[in-house]
Amino acid sequence: MSRIGRKPISLPAGVKVTIDGNMVTVQGSKGTLAQMIPDEIAVTQEDNQILVQRAGDDKKRRAYHGLSRALIANMVEGVTNGFEKKLELVGVGYRAQMQGKKLVINIGFSHPVEVDAPEGIEFEVPAPTKITIKGINKQLVGNTAAHIRAIRKPEPYKGKGIKYENEVVRRKAGKAGGK
Repeated sequence: MSRIGRKPISLPAGVKVTIDGNMVTVQGSKGTLAQMIPDEIAVTQEDNQILVQRAGDDKKRRAYHGLSRALIANMVEGVTNGFEKKLELVGVGYRAQMQGKKLVINIGFSHPVEVDAPEGIEFEVPAPTKITIKGINKQLVGNTAAHIRAIRKPEPYKGKGIKYENEVVRRKAGKAGGK
């Protein structure tokens, strides 16, 4: 049996879970999230815990078991605390700034790159070379961070580009040159 799927999800105070067939809706202080759960998985609520169970033991159901539990746990975490990803801009003249709800990034192109915040995502620029992406949906926060990083990935020779805060860029030596 799945070790992750077997663990019950404890609900903090102020979190309300509604289970309607395959649709699980989680409401908290930061907002509301909903997720469709596969038919093979049964979700039940007992006291202040959510239990995720599967009907059979075939490969597909085992795969969905841990996935469904993780998705619901991330929804509970998101509506209580939220998620955030931090990015750093490395390079001379690379900087970011906010213009209203738009993020404007200067990263060595002939034009500044403007990024609109998707619904449910908030950008912060605590320093000109740092970007913080916040939201309650873990998947949306991660995808938005990956989209911004893909504008100019860190290159291996000088390390210039947009990288995650704790990302280590493996450096290459470059040309040997000379004798």
